Amino acid sequence: MLRSTFTPIFTTFPAKPIFPKLSLSTCNAIAQTPPPPVRQNASTKTTTSKTPHPPASAYLHLPFCRKRCHYCDFPILALGSSAQVDNDPRIVNYIDVLSREIVATQVEMSQCVPLKTVFFGGGTPSLVPPKLVSSVLEILSSKFGLCADAEISMEMDPGTFDSKKLKEFIDLGVNRVSLGVQAFQQELLKSCGRAHGIDEVHEAIEIVGSCGVGNWSMDLISSLPHQTPEMWEESLQLTIKAQPTHVSVYDLQVEQDTKFGVLYTPGEFPLPSDIQSAKFYRMASKMLLDAGYNHYEISSYSKSGFECKHNLTYWDNNKSFYGFGLGSASYIDGVRFSRPKKLKEYMSYVQDLEDGTTESCEDGGVDSTEALMDLELESEDDYVDSNEAAMDVVMLSLRTSKGLNLRSYREAFGGSLVISLCNVYKPYAASGHVVYMDQDRREIVADELEKVLLDEQRMEEELAYIRLSDPDGFLLSNELISLAFGAISS
Repeated sequence: MLRSTFTPIFTTFPAKPIFPKLSLSTCNAIAQTPPPPVRQNASTKTTTSKTPHPPASAYLHLPFCRKRCHYCDFPILALGSSAQVDNDPRIVNYIDVLSREIVATQVEMSQCVPLKTVFFGGGTPSLVPPKLVSSVLEILSSKFGLCADAEISMEMDPGTFDSKKLKEFIDLGVNRVSLGVQAFQQELLKSCGRAHGIDEVHEAIEIVGSCGVGNWSMDLISSLPHQTPEMWEESLQLTIKAQPTHVSVYDLQVEQDTKFGVLYTPGEFPLPSDIQSAKFYRMASKMLLDAGYNHYEISSYSKSGFECKHNLTYWDNNKSFYGFGLGSASYIDGVRFSRPKKLKEYMSYVQDLEDGTTESCEDGGVDSTEALMDLELESEDDYVDSNEAAMDVVMLSLRTSKGLNLRSYREAFGGSLVISLCNVYKPYAASGHVVYMDQDRREIVADELEKVLLDEQRMEEELAYIRLSDPDGFLLSNELISLAFGAISS
């Protein structure tokens, strides 16, 4: 699993970022704006709902990797390149603790519904023996139930599986593969510290095809050290040639406490400049759209009908979800709850959960033990208040091509807030970064929009959605979302 700009939210909920004030001149310099930080399986927050939905999705963190990549600050356990994973006691023991956590989690059975999506993330879940994955799925099925057509996704890295192993995963019910390719150049893979090489990339693509996986995604990273436009174009071309049903494109963000954080400074050689990073993003958008992919989320492209259902759980602002395992997070009935990122503390948390000395968020409780002090969260911060929820809905919705549903937003947070948002984005409609749409998703053009925004009744009747344009609006997403935060906080 990838960290930072290319990481799922369900492992941690960082503090809401604070963005600088945006001047109109920033829009005129859009070509110089770097791609927004994006995450693989969700965005940076979840939201509360007036009518909470019972969780129908579960994320399970399998933290094992052969080695730590140079950009990664994720909670992982490096096994070593020569490790024999079939009977590795570290994997066996962790799966036992993970299984105990699931069993010990208290749920309101009257509100329990079968799981519609399951996502095995990491780490490199494909390192885990199929028999252990099977045991986890059996426990999930017993505890919550699994829909017959549930989407069961697994992250896999080249070089960690063969045809036999993949077929075993498929037989267990895994029906969606997320392949962590990242680049098609040997020198880039090596400079990133990836455990696989280009030969293993091509072999993995062939295995996925030969095993008949009909729903699979490929991950790519742009703005890597020494990456050129020609390299990026080649990676996109080879991705399109491989014909995955889904593509995730992430822009590298250098994190402290990583090898890249020691070696490099963002925006300085050998990392691409901000202008070049924006060009990479534009290139990906154009090439993938031309190849028939829908750009349905800021970092996600898919063929029609192959959007990641699990990811849509996070971007649909009313949905709760379970998280299990090291560093994972749940969102249940307006409560966010993260597990410890360190193995010893996570094991202590599970033991306390079994002993009844701490409660999981699924039971509505907030931890009070020393095991979770690593989370750096006060208990009251685990609850999402109305202001936070309003911000979260905007942040999550504007990451998607669907955009913000203004009518649902008005019902949840009031008409005055909708008016404030519509007015704050007015200049950016003129600059082409924000699009206003009616109920039929037809764009409301500038002249008509001017009249609508002067009449509150017409705003309520005619404005149905706001979305960011592709790619210009998406490129400016952080700054545009910060404007909404300002309007909501005022």
